[in-house]
Amino acid sequence: MARRAPLQTPQALRTRLDERHRRLTTTRAVREAIVSLVGLLNRPVCHQGGEEIGTLLDVVARFSGDQAYPPITGLIVRVGRRRVFLDASLVQHLGHAEITLRSARVDLRDYERREGELLLARDVLDHQLVDVDGVQVIRAADLYLAPTQGRIRLVGVDVSAQTLLRRLGPARLRTRPTPERVIDWAAIQPFGTPMAAVRLRTSHEGLHRLRPGELADLLEDLDREQQQELLEALEPGEAADALEEMDPEELESLLRGAEPEKAARLVATMETDEAVDALRDLLDDERDELLGRMPPERADELESLLGYGEGTAGGIMTTAIVVGSSGETVEEIRARLAVMREHRGEIDGVAVVDDNGCLIGDVSLFDLLLAEPSGLLGDLVADARPVTVAPTGDVAEVAAQLMESRRSSVLVVEDERPVGRILADDVVDALMPDRGRLHFPRFLQ
Repeated sequence: MARRAPLQTPQALRTRLDERHRRLTTTRAVREAIVSLVGLLNRPVCHQGGEEIGTLLDVVARFSGDQAYPPITGLIVRVGRRRVFLDASLVQHLGHAEITLRSARVDLRDYERREGELLLARDVLDHQLVDVDGVQVIRAADLYLAPTQGRIRLVGVDVSAQTLLRRLGPARLRTRPTPERVIDWAAIQPFGTPMAAVRLRTSHEGLHRLRPGELADLLEDLDREQQQELLEALEPGEAADALEEMDPEELESLLRGAEPEKAARLVATMETDEAVDALRDLLDDERDELLGRMPPERADELESLLGYGEGTAGGIMTTAIVVGSSGETVEEIRARLAVMREHRGEIDGVAVVDDNGCLIGDVSLFDLLLAEPSGLLGDLVADARPVTVAPTGDVAEVAAQLMESRRSSVLVVEDERPVGRILADDVVDALMPDRGRLHFPRFLQ
C-alpha cells in the first residue's frame, strides 16, 4: 500500500496557521472595519436623507479564479413586495446596523442572478467550506465584509460557537462582529451544491498544497456531493493518492455514492494493491460494474489479484515490479525505472531473471545507483538467494521472512517467476487492519 507522508508536527501546522494571520483580515484596520453579514440581514437600507427604502435580504458577490477576496457587486433589498437589486456603486456607507445609499433613485426590477454571482446568505452562510490552511472542513457561522482594495469585499469567515449564540440572541446583539475564530477567505475553498454552478477558485491552488493524508481527512468530513466536487478539483493522481489514505469504510461509502464511471476511473488510478482492497470491500455486482467500466487490461490485472484470498501474499502484493535479465546493462534498467516513476513508492528493487524468466536475484535500488552504467545487471546479483514467498503464503509467513532477512520487501514468486512484491508497510496494514487512520489536529489551543 502507499506510504503515508509524515504527519506534520504541531509546530509546522502552527506555522501554516500563522501565515493566515499575517494576511489581510488580521490587520488592525480591517478588523475594525469588518461588518457582519448576519448583523446586516433584515436591517434597513436608507437613502442619504435617512429615510428607509427597504430591508436587506442578501448580498451579492462575484467570484473568479484570480481574486482572493471576492468583490461585493450589489445588494438584494426588499422594497414593498419586490426583491430588487442595488448595484454596489450606490452604497455610500456600510454600517454594522444599516446601509446608506448615495441616491434615493433605485431600479425596482426584480433581481435575476447573473453568471458568476453568489448570494452570500443563501449560498455560503451555514454551508460547508474547506479551510486549506487549517486543513479542516468548516461551516460558516458568519461572513465578514470590509472595504479594501477600493471595493467592499468578502474577507473572512467566522466559525466560532460564540457567533452561533450571537445569532440566536437579541437582534441588537447580532450587528456587532465577534471575530474570535475568523478564517481568512483567501484560505477558503467552497464546495457544495449551492455553489457548484459557480467556479469559485478556478486554480484550486490551496488544495494542491495539501498532502494526500490531509485531503483524505477533508474527504471524510465532507458530505457526499461535496466529496465529489473536491475530487473533480484534483488531478487524477492527487485524487487517487487521497483515496488510498482514506478509512476503508469511508472509501467504500464514497465509491458507492459516486457515479459508476467516476468510481471506476478513480479505482483504476489507485495503486494496484490499494485498488484491490477497495474493490474487495464492495458487493459482487458493484465490483463487477466498476471492473466493466475500466480499460480491459487494467480490469484483467485487478480481477486476477482478486482471485487470491484475502490475507494471502497474492492478496496484498503489488504487481508494479521491475524485472530485468542478467544480460541487461545498468543504464537500460535505470531507463526502465524512469518510465515507472509514478510507482516509485512501490519499488525498492529490481528482480533479476535468467533467460527462462526464472528469478535469480533481487538487486536493491541503492546498489543500482552505485553501479557503473555500462555494467551488467547480473554482476550485481548477490550469492544469497532472494527473499521470496508464494502467492498462497499467508501474511504471517511474509512477516517472518521480512524479520529474518531484515529486508524492506519480499518478492512473490509463482513457478519460479516473479509476479509481485510486498513492501513492509503492506504487511503492517494487513496485520493491523483495524488500527484506524491518524487524523490531523482540527484546532490548536
